[in-house]
Amino acid sequence: MSVKQIAVFIENKKGSLADVTRFIADHKINLRALSIADTQDFGILRIITDNPDNARDILREAGYTVTATSVLAVAIDDAPGAMASVLEILNDADVVIEYTYAFMSSAPGKAYMIFRVDNNHKATAALTAKGVSVLSQSDLF
Repeated sequence: MSVKQIAVFIENKKGSLADVTRFIADHKINLRALSIADTQDFGILRIITDNPDNARDILREAGYTVTATSVLAVAIDDAPGAMASVLEILNDADVVIEYTYAFMSSAPGKAYMIFRVDNNHKATAALTAKGVSVLSQSDLF
């Protein structure tokens, strides 16, 4: 099970992030999570939305460079050590983590983590075998 993440390349200049998020909002697309990685000249805005295909299409039509990537969304307890436990499961399964980011869920006592890994199937199998909830796009909304 995976979630579709949209990555948008934006210039690293004043107002760029505001512009792209306003554009997304004006098209009635809800952002659930985001992460930004930047360099001196550009940034990569990674977003989880309620409608990733539409987000990808409208952003491309507007001239943005956009990619879609399959990532894993995992529900964890909002408690000390929960993230470490998930990371240990992935490590023990020889799953390589390229990056991760987290956000709060609407469920009390839970947080969500997004993982970009080298093998979604292997990671999903390892996590579910240990009772970790791997979520779908609709689960996040």
